[in-house]
Amino acid sequence: MKKRDICFVLFAFVIGIIPIQAKSVKTGHDGKSWILETSSAIYRIGCSEQGVVGMYYFGNKNQDPIKLQYPLGEEVPVRDGYSITTPMLEVVFEDQVRDIELSFVTSEMCLLDSYETLIIYQKDKYYPLEVITYLRVLPEFDIIEKWMELKNIGENEIFRVENAYSGSFFLPKNAYELIHLSGMGGFEYQPNVTKLTQGVKTIQVKDFRSFGFPFFAIRPEGEQMEQLGDVWFGSLQYSGNWRMDFEKFPRGEVQIVGGINFWDQSLTLKAGDNFLTPKMIIGYTQRGMEGVSQSLSSYTREKILYPSHRSKVRPVLYNSWYATAFNINEKQQLALAKVAKELGVEVFVIDDAWFKGRINEKGGLGDWAVDKNKFPDGLQPMIKKINAMGMDFGIWIEPEMVSPNSDLYRAHPDWVFHFPNRQCHGGRGGQLMLNLAREDVYQYLYESISKLLRENNIKYIKWDMNKALTDPGFPSAPVDEQRSVRIKYMENLYRLFGVLRSEFPDVWFENCASGGGRVDLGMMACSDFSWASDNTDPVDRIFIHYAYLNVFPANSMISWVTYQDLHKQSHSLEFKFDVSMCGVLGVGYDITKWTEEEKDIAREKIACYKTIREIIHNGDLYRLVSPYESNRSVLQFVDKSKSEAVVFVYNLAEYPNNATAETKRPKLVKLRGLLSDSFYRIEGMDVLFKGSELMEIGIAFPINGAFKSGIFKIMKV
Repeated sequence: MKKRDICFVLFAFVIGIIPIQAKSVKTGHDGKSWILETSSAIYRIGCSEQGVVGMYYFGNKNQDPIKLQYPLGEEVPVRDGYSITTPMLEVVFEDQVRDIELSFVTSEMCLLDSYETLIIYQKDKYYPLEVITYLRVLPEFDIIEKWMELKNIGENEIFRVENAYSGSFFLPKNAYELIHLSGMGGFEYQPNVTKLTQGVKTIQVKDFRSFGFPFFAIRPEGEQMEQLGDVWFGSLQYSGNWRMDFEKFPRGEVQIVGGINFWDQSLTLKAGDNFLTPKMIIGYTQRGMEGVSQSLSSYTREKILYPSHRSKVRPVLYNSWYATAFNINEKQQLALAKVAKELGVEVFVIDDAWFKGRINEKGGLGDWAVDKNKFPDGLQPMIKKINAMGMDFGIWIEPEMVSPNSDLYRAHPDWVFHFPNRQCHGGRGGQLMLNLAREDVYQYLYESISKLLRENNIKYIKWDMNKALTDPGFPSAPVDEQRSVRIKYMENLYRLFGVLRSEFPDVWFENCASGGGRVDLGMMACSDFSWASDNTDPVDRIFIHYAYLNVFPANSMISWVTYQDLHKQSHSLEFKFDVSMCGVLGVGYDITKWTEEEKDIAREKIACYKTIREIIHNGDLYRLVSPYESNRSVLQFVDKSKSEAVVFVYNLAEYPNNATAETKRPKLVKLRGLLSDSFYRIEGMDVLFKGSELMEIGIAFPINGAFKSGIFKIMKV
């Protein structure tokens, strides 16, 4: 564990002073006060005469109370004598002292990835604990990244870290409400709104699965307009166990703190060791939840998604799981591929059951070799035929799991998480979770996956994870490292992604976890897009999409057209395609059974999608009508030049003509994000519209009937 740099951003940087002309970070004349400035906000920090670094203000740059005499709280709240606030940092020193007393040492400025970064050094007044905080300002996104580094700078001392969050900030006294997203498999990312009353509100994950996001938005109580109002927001670049606390104090101030969830965890830092927390992302906007969505989406699309594919338009894909399940062979897959190509598909993906011993969900996981009973000549002959059709080839894997009925488990039963004398709790098909904290497990997975990619022309990996963490024991590790097993697991998971992506830069990676069980900025940094939910019913997906797009861009959200009809409503194929086209389009039917009419619909929709996906994937999103507030949903994507837009209209109900004004669905929809003085043509309509007219008066889209939909292209004339 010597010099342990746990870096959760998948790229290395050298911390140093690069001469810059500061624009986003201004240092006071005393060298002990700082102002961090984004497009909309400032973040003010200062150091007292006693050496305590305090946080004074975060919010609207035009309302900065410069004359504040006292800070709202410490920049790094610690467990100390008073313990008034929620601590970011809790340590037990070798003599069992549990208090920390930090004092300012110095600060410096540097550029990290071209962004100004303030680095503040603090040290415990007695013990060899150094605390370094990083604040990187991304002005155009209205975002500040915060993270912390701990160092044991002693010669022989050892201490135990019981808590190390990534960041904290405070809001002045007011009545606030919290918005966060949570759910369960099939019903991910459900919006929750709650008042922040005195006490602590906690959102957290303890088993590596969330079906929500490590995301929050806080606004003054009563400010509920989509495009207006103060909102403080944030997220976390971490995919393991995370936690966020929102504490309202008796006088009305609020503290927000977030990072790794140290429940049942601890870290031992020996002399010379260090620990780097993941990034916490915080931001402020005056543009309501629309500003939050656009800031986080742009930030994710331009700064987080894996660099090699970040700016590429996502391909249309076909996945054969719903067509063939575990019963697969080359002839059958090629028959599906032939139809997929005719429809306009660009990547053909085979799912589960291609590997040794996988005849059902009860065996085979961990043995990542081709099943010769299903593919006697291996995968490459089939891949060549699919490539000859003009499509790339992709494959499903679940590397973090192992089946008890597998060669791997029979050879290495100790490689799974387990406690001695305790039952192991299996998941789907009895599967168990490999202990990726082990170096031998890491090496096995790297060799298995890299061999698969080297020997086959695979351009797409669907990386699944179908079990929550249980039994996180690591009995063979040194005693002082056993409770850091979850942290080490995530370190090696990110390390594995980083090595594979570097070695195979042309391969697309999809993130999946029983649906949307592990969708976060940490996995976004490893992958190109995420499987949002196993629920592909189009009505449910309208709600899931609307909530997902609160936080992440459309080019990160995969959505398939499938047979699912959970509400027995027999939706049209056109409706299903329209729903799936507002993200990364995929198809999951047995398309060999489609009629010619169904194939014609699919061909037409896929061709249409290819003409608008650039705007969907890279444009700004405006959520015009919420399905949570109305019996329809309307989404608008606008390109950066504001010359093109696409509007998706989804009706969930139809009202009779004699409905009262209070219950009748309003016809007019006001668009946003256009140029007021320019004229626009809406495809299918003969009249020209002025931008101001579309935005101030609105337009009635000609979509009538329950579960009907339409996609409207808008072009500036």
